[in-house]
Amino acid sequence: MKIRNPILPGFNPDPSIVRVGGDYYIATSTFEWYPGVQIHHSRDLANWRLAARPLDRAAQLDLRGDPDSGGVWAPCLSHSDGLFWLIYSDVKRRDGAWKDSHNYLVTAPAIEGPWSDPVHLNSSGFDPSLFHDADGSKWLLNMVWNHNRTGGDRFGGIVAQEYSVEERRLVGDIHNIYRGTDHKLVEGPHLYARDGWYYLVTAEGGTGYDHAVTMARARDLLGPYETDPAKHVLTSKDTDPHHLLQRAGHADIVETEAGEHFMVHLCSRPLPGTRAEVAGAGLHADDLRRSPLGRETAIQRLVWDEGQFPRLAHGGNAPAPEIDGPDLAETPVDPLPARRTFDGALPPEFQWLRTPEPERLFSLTERPGALRLFGRESPGSQFEHALVARRQDALAFRAETEVEIAPGDYQHFAGLIAWYGRDKFHYLAVTADEAGARVLTVYSCAADWPQARIAYPLAPVPLPATGPVRLGCDVDGAELRFRYAAGEEGWTDLGLSLDQSAISDEAGNGPGNNFTGAFVGICAHDTSGRGRTADFLSFTYEPRHG
Repeated sequence: MKIRNPILPGFNPDPSIVRVGGDYYIATSTFEWYPGVQIHHSRDLANWRLAARPLDRAAQLDLRGDPDSGGVWAPCLSHSDGLFWLIYSDVKRRDGAWKDSHNYLVTAPAIEGPWSDPVHLNSSGFDPSLFHDADGSKWLLNMVWNHNRTGGDRFGGIVAQEYSVEERRLVGDIHNIYRGTDHKLVEGPHLYARDGWYYLVTAEGGTGYDHAVTMARARDLLGPYETDPAKHVLTSKDTDPHHLLQRAGHADIVETEAGEHFMVHLCSRPLPGTRAEVAGAGLHADDLRRSPLGRETAIQRLVWDEGQFPRLAHGGNAPAPEIDGPDLAETPVDPLPARRTFDGALPPEFQWLRTPEPERLFSLTERPGALRLFGRESPGSQFEHALVARRQDALAFRAETEVEIAPGDYQHFAGLIAWYGRDKFHYLAVTADEAGARVLTVYSCAADWPQARIAYPLAPVPLPATGPVRLGCDVDGAELRFRYAAGEEGWTDLGLSLDQSAISDEAGNGPGNNFTGAFVGICAHDTSGRGRTADFLSFTYEPRHG
C-alpha cells in the first residue's frame, strides 16, 4: 500500500499520534476554532476520519477574546493506565515580548469521551506534551518562553517537570533539559524511551520555510542530551522550492504492532506559481509563497535501528510526497457528502469561532430544516462572530449555499465567505442599501497588512425584495470568483476575480506569524446589536482534485 501525502489535507497542523492496539489517533491544533482539538482515527495510517473534538464546553475551553492564530496550540495525545491523556495550550496573547499560554490536561476512557474538566498545569510556555515513563512516573515537557531575550529568539529551551496523578498538579523541580541548536526557536517536544535511551524530538527554525525536526538523546530523562549528528532528521528548508511539501517540521513518532516506525509532521503546499523564492514589489520573498490550505499533516516511513537515531526510509531528510505504507490491511473511509442540509446536528466538518456558547450564534431548531444564524458582531470580532465554516482541503473547489434573509438595513448582512482571519477574507453578502432595498455586495479584505482595509469591489446588485438567494464561489488556485442566483434566474457570474492566495498563512506578514488555514462557510452579522437572523437551507462543497 502506498500513502500519498498529506494524509490530513487542509488546516491540520502540529500532529500528535498515538496507537492503542490496532487503532491510530492523530490530534491536531485548532487555534481559535471551536470545539477545540481535532482527533482523527485510522486503522491503516492512510485513511483517516474525524473521530472527536473533545474540548466542547466552557469549563474546558473559552476562546472569546483570543487573537487570530491564538487559542489551542499543539495538543499532545497519549494513552496510559486505561485512559487517553490530552495536553493542550490556550494562547491568550501571542504578539510582542510576552505570551500568555495556559497549559491544561484532560483525560477520557475513550476518544469519544466523556472528557474530564481540565487541570491547569503551567503557563510558562507552549507546545506541552506528557511522557509516561516505564516506572509509572509522568513528566510534562514544554518550551519555555523567555521574554528577556532579545534578537528574536525568546525560545528558552525545553523544560521538564514531574506530574503527580494523585495531587493533580506538577511537583518537584523544573529542569531545562535541552536548549536546541544554532537553528534556534526550539519547541514542539515529544519524548520516547528506547534501547536504554531517551529520545527527544523537537521542532526548530519557526513554522515557516526554515522549519525542521531536530532530535537529541540522553541516558537519563533529565539529560544531558546530545544532538543527533545529522541535526535535522526532517526538513524542507534545503529542498528545491518547487518540492511539493514545504515547511516540514513539528513531528511525532508511532510504532506499529509489527515494529514499523512512522513519523507524522506538519507541512504546507504552496500554490503552483508561488513556490519560487523571488522578491518583488517590496515584498519579503516568503510573502510570495502562499499556502491557502495552511499547515497540513503528512507521514514518513522511518528506519530506526537499535542504538541509533531514526532516519527517513527513503534517504536524506526531505519529506517524500509518497511513501510505502505499513504492513496493514487497507481500511477505506467513506467520503463526506458534497451537499449538506441542516435537518439534525451540525455536520461534523463544520466549526465556529471562539465561543463555548454556540446557541448564541446559531440554531438548528428555531426553523426546522434550516441553520439559523443570529447576526452578531462584525467580521473579525474576537468575541461573538456568527460564522460557521469548514476547511478548504483542495486547491480548487466550488461551494454553494442558499440563504433567506430580510435585511432591515445595511447593518444587517449575511452570506457566503472565504475566510482566513479578520484581515483575510472575501465575503458575498446579502444586505440592504440606504433606502432599505435588498442588494448583493462583496466585502474583500486581502491581507493589506499592517493596515488591513475592507474593499467593496462591486457596486450593489439589486435583488428581489423577498425569496431565497443562492450564493456560490469557484476557487481555482489563486483565483476566486463569486456568482449568485435569485428567483427563477440561473447563475450569474459577478465578473470579479479575487485573490484567493491572500486567504493564506503567508499573505500580509509572512510565514511563522499566522497558523490556521482557509475556510469556506456561511455567516451573519448585525452591527446594530439586535441579533437579526438569516436562515441557510443548504451548503455544498465539492473539491476538484487534479
